[in-house]
Amino acid sequence: MISLLVIIIIFAFIFDYINGFHDSANSIATIVSTKVLTPFQAVLWAALFNFSAFFISKYVIGGFGIADTIAKSVSIQKGDPLALYVILAGLLSAIIWNLITWWFGIPSSSSHALIGGLIGAAVAHYHTFSVVNASKVIPTISFIVAAPLIGMVIAFFITVIIVQLFKRSNPYRAERWFKRLQLVSSAAFSIGHGGNDAQKVMGLIGVAMVASNYIPDLKSIPDWVPLSCFLAMGVGTMSGGWKIVKTMGTRITKVTPLEGVAAETAGAITLFLTEHFKIPVSTTHTITGSIIGVGATKRLSAVRWGVTVSLLWAWILTIPISGIIAALIFYLIKVFL
Repeated sequence: MISLLVIIIIFAFIFDYINGFHDSANSIATIVSTKVLTPFQAVLWAALFNFSAFFISKYVIGGFGIADTIAKSVSIQKGDPLALYVILAGLLSAIIWNLITWWFGIPSSSSHALIGGLIGAAVAHYHTFSVVNASKVIPTISFIVAAPLIGMVIAFFITVIIVQLFKRSNPYRAERWFKRLQLVSSAAFSIGHGGNDAQKVMGLIGVAMVASNYIPDLKSIPDWVPLSCFLAMGVGTMSGGWKIVKTMGTRITKVTPLEGVAAETAGAITLFLTEHFKIPVSTTHTITGSIIGVGATKRLSAVRWGVTVSLLWAWILTIPISGIIAALIFYLIKVFL
């Protein structure tokens, strides 16, 4: 049982690493596309603030609420001999889906892949959807639509306000200032990204520890777990995800330094709000919506809606496909038990 727990923890850190390089584009796409930083400088910048989110979550916010939401998304029965295999199947499914979407340059949601994987494996094991905790899962699913919409609306108004405030400014001087401000907005978004995404794997490890009787409850998760999760994500972010950077930074709409500040600030605000309410959202969906909101201030045709519709389909399909993959993995595992 303990050896299987160790395997799950190792794969969880692998998932966090993949999540980091898969989602690094969220934090650095605009700052790279506007040439504020080189790609290497940008990933180091994002990774630093990804990791710093651990200290903000623990000592400023005072807890890891999103980890608790993920941990309670499905009812894993304590003492069930197959419980750890359910968690392992869900985790492997999320890793597979992340690698597939990364390969094709699709900015999909790591968190929704993880939730979909857990649901699919749990339903495959218990043969009922009653194991799904609707009070935790429904808000998460609703934010597939809500998070990008919130980011889009906030980004739209921030852009309009900034344009009105600086319309008489010297264009060269204004652009230089907004390039500097992008360092701040990118850092803020990276903090939101780390605080949101690193907690998801932390919650999954917590469930595995409880299921294996390593700890009595989720409140007893040792400090090395969240610290390691945030560190793994930071290292993953430093590895970059250049295919997705291209999609986010140039294919949705062309972004100027001013618009980069607006998009990242709107994304950061959305992530801070959802973390406050303990709702695990997709940082990918959030920043994509923010970039669309920025593009829409110029004209609706500035947004490449064909690319956007393709992304939307990937978002919708993430949970069911990762759920199906997890169910198949769980059944495959059972064959060898």
